Amino acid sequence: MKVAVVAHRKKTLGGGLDELRRVLDRAGAGKVGWHEVPKSKKAPKQVRKALKEGADVLFVWGGDGMVQRCVDTVAGTGVTVAIIPAGTANLFASALKIPRDIEAAVDVGLHGERRRYDLGKIDGEHFAVMAGAGFDASLIEDADRGLKRRAGRLAYVRTALRHVRDEPVHTIVHLDDEPWFEGPSTCLLMGNIGTISGGIKAFDDASPFDGRLEVGVTTARGALQWARTIGTMATGRTDRSQFVRMGNARKVYAEFAEPVLLELDGGARKRVKRLEAEAVPSAVTIAVPART
Repeated sequence: MKVAVVAHRKKTLGGGLDELRRVLDRAGAGKVGWHEVPKSKKAPKQVRKALKEGADVLFVWGGDGMVQRCVDTVAGTGVTVAIIPAGTANLFASALKIPRDIEAAVDVGLHGERRRYDLGKIDGEHFAVMAGAGFDASLIEDADRGLKRRAGRLAYVRTALRHVRDEPVHTIVHLDDEPWFEGPSTCLLMGNIGTISGGIKAFDDASPFDGRLEVGVTTARGALQWARTIGTMATGRTDRSQFVRMGNARKVYAEFAEPVLLELDGGARKRVKRLEAEAVPSAVTIAVPART
């Protein structure tokens, strides 16, 4: 196999990228195509370069944002993505049980099982874990402004406190071309993987193998309602919350009365007044630990 690495050079794990080079060399990976980027949005160009060079296995060093940029580029190619979880949350890697250890993760990438995973796709861009509009995206954007680097996961808690009083926006949602929700909402989530930060399951029944996206609309506003909503998510099933409506679909269409911020896998994008999302079955091959 021909191995390539696309690495976010600002992310750290173990002995860093020097250790990754040594581990790949000891594992017999041969001449490795090496590509480093200063931020995840620069990754797609380097991924395309690695694919042009003939890579069969693409090691991605970084967090969920870096993985999202890479799987978006690799989707549909047949190239295997191997994740080295060097980010803050690493939700996708955690869901796949990829170890947060360089040597163990490299072993999975070179010798692990290859499985085809669904991706979500929103306005032409793939995501692996979750996409959100509203409250979720706003707190992510604030956490990205240097705070996440200094405070880690605590950054999301701090920024959430700033946004619990955000006003709801009138929202219309269609699932598989059928009307499903209309009313004021503070957050719209679409999930391919169910678990968010802290091990909380936002979507209890999410599966990356069923060709569908889980969908949730939150109407919670104010600190008390958000505390009750998150408490229900943490201790029971999310669909039991009176402030959450749950569904699933192959296609999702939403309109908002005013522009709301969009995020994909923990990376803030632009403000939108409408969006179209869909599940893309078996879109990408991921190296995962062998099942026993």
